[in-house]
Formats: sequence, C-alpha cells, structure tokens
Amino acid sequence: MRALVCKAYGPTDDLVLETLDDPQIGKHDVLVDVVAAGINFPDLLVVAGKYQDKTPPPFVPGNEAAGTIAQIGDEVRGYAVGDRVILMPRGGAFAERCRVNVSQIAPLPSALSFEQGAGFGVVFGTSYHALKQCARLQPGETVLVLGAAGGVGAAAVELAKTMGARVIAAASSAEKLAFARAAGADETINYTDDNLRDSVKALTDGAGVDVVYDPVGGEIAEQAFRSLAWHGRHLVIGFASGDIPSMPANIALLKEAQLVGVWWGTWIAKHPGEHARNMQELAAWVADGRLRATVSETFALDDYKAAFRRLSERKAMGKVILRMDNAAASSA
Repeated sequence: MRALVCKAYGPTDDLVLETLDDPQIGKHDVLVDVVAAGINFPDLLVVAGKYQDKTPPPFVPGNEAAGTIAQIGDEVRGYAVGDRVILMPRGGAFAERCRVNVSQIAPLPSALSFEQGAGFGVVFGTSYHALKQCARLQPGETVLVLGAAGGVGAAAVELAKTMGARVIAAASSAEKLAFARAAGADETINYTDDNLRDSVKALTDGAGVDVVYDPVGGEIAEQAFRSLAWHGRHLVIGFASGDIPSMPANIALLKEAQLVGVWWGTWIAKHPGEHARNMQELAAWVADGRLRATVSETFALDDYKAAFRRLSERKAMGKVILRMDNAAASSA
C-alpha cells in the first residue's frame, strides 16, 4: 500500500510517500481500504512534534478517513467485509489501507460520499461533543464561533444552528465570513477589521454570548472570554493561532463563567457508549438534510504537499480531503 510517512518531526513538506506492507489486524480490529482521508489542523502539529500527544517517528499520520472494510478480526461483531465506514484512528489514515479498532469506526451514512465521510467524523464529532456534553447548549442560546470558516468552526456553525441556537460567526476575512453565512451563521464579525468584544456587545444588546467555541486561541480568545454572558461557557478546542492564551480569572468570577476544555479523543475512550449515540444522532441529521458535511477541496494523494499548504497558509475553508484513488475500495 502507499502511505505518507513522517520520518522526522518537521513541516508537512517533509512527509514521504512510500510503499509499505499492509497493516496486520488483531481480533478486535478491522482493515479498511481507504478511499479518502480528511486533513485537520492538528495533523500539522502532530507532524511537527508540537501536539499534546507525541508519536515517535517514523509513523503514518492522519486521524479520519472513509472507505470499505477489507478484513475483520475474529471478535468483531456488527460489521462485514465490504461495509462502508467512517474511521477515526489515532494515526494511520493517510494511507491506502488502515488498521483500526472496531470502537473507532462508524457506518458511513448513505447520504454521504466517501469524501464527505472522510471530513465528517472528527470535525462533527468534536463539535457535537463540545456543544452537547461540554457546553450543554440549549435552544435559543447564542453561540460565538471563532475561526468559523475552518473545519471544526464550520461544523460548529452547522451544529449550533441545528440545535436551535443563534450563531455569530467570527473569522479573519470577508470571504471566510461569506462561507460561514452559507453554513448557517446568523451574524458575522471580521476580527481583523473590527474589535471582537465591541461587535459582540452590539449584536447582543450588551448581554454577551452564552457559548464561545474557540479553536483559535491567541489574543482573540481573551476578547471572546470577556464577551461571555452571565453563566457563559468558553469551549477550548485548540490553538490554531499558535499561541495559548492566559485567561483573566476575575472575568470567570464576575460572570460565574466556565472555561471548559474539549478533549474529544480521550472522552471517546472513557465514554464509548455516549460517543456511539452522538454518531447515531449526527447520522440521523445528515439523513434528514439538516447537516450538509460540505467538502471544500479534494486533492489526490500525490498532491499532498499542496493540500497541507492550504491549512498551513490559512487558506482552507471547510474541509480539505486527500483522495487515495484506491481502486479496490472505490469499486466496492
């Protein structure tokens, strides 16, 4: 099989496309013929050795994909060879074949293509867990989404609207804000041109927002934290800006606000049953058309450098997908 290999920590341009032996599966694993894989900002951090969980090189990165099951382990139940699945492994997705524990797969909804499925699991899974379990979002509340045109940001916009919230999308350009509006945002803020806190105050008649969804971090995060309403919840998703902010604790005191970390991968391991229910609910919303799972750009595996640059240069909007052109899986 062909796979992208990280030989040493560094930029994604240093990844090497190699031919490797197919992975061997255990009794609780499945082997998937990968059709497409989703690229996420944390992939850049993993390859650079800057992610919270470090994998020593050499390794095949990639944490989400879609394809068809090629082999199943002896103890696997509920799946069969040929089933279309979404997979969410901890590494190994940027390859034509991926071994994954059965707990890390879900059926690919019939309404989604392989490319859509490859960009669905991580961003919608993370965002739904954040809004449902971490923020306990209620209909009628107001959500401020930072980085609203990115992968998880755009998913958060769609989900918050589906859950009955009013959504304010914040991003760094007019083009990205137009993308967020197309995803369902009610209002937008360009935080390059306008003061975020002042804009939130104007849009909420001074009340502030109930929930901040923050995959950005950096300087903008503190402005968002100060924009919370009474009993507001600030969700820490990640730090795409590259800077980890220091939040003023007095704001939490004065507003009885919460700073809530979101660590989806660990939560899945601790709560597999709830995760399965989340994925079932997401699949139902896809089936009835409430979630669209938009794919913005698709690149062939051979063009992986250009695909990763879309993220590293902050040009990506929505999901960027790598297509494996895996003939066995594509024809299934």
